[in-house]
Amino acid sequence: MPLNNNIRERWLSVAEIAVHLGVNPDTIYKWIERKRLPAHKVGRLWKFMITVVDEWVRVGTAGEPDQERLHRPRQSRM
Repeated sequence: MPLNNNIRERWLSVAEIAVHLGVNPDTIYKWIERKRLPAHKVGRLWKFMITVVDEWVRVGTAGEPDQERLHRPRQSRM
């Protein structure tokens, strides 16, 4: 839903964005680190714009492999 110039979008907390996406709050923290979930740190708190997070999901970034796994060397099996 496009925002009217007169209406400002409010920042959401980890708990609120987790409910919106239907995931556990711990998953949100993992996605910030591993999948580059768009977030802003305000003091010790993470904050989210719902339109930006929805676009992140829509373009498929959420479904990409974890950044952590991409940089980890493969273990050889013997």
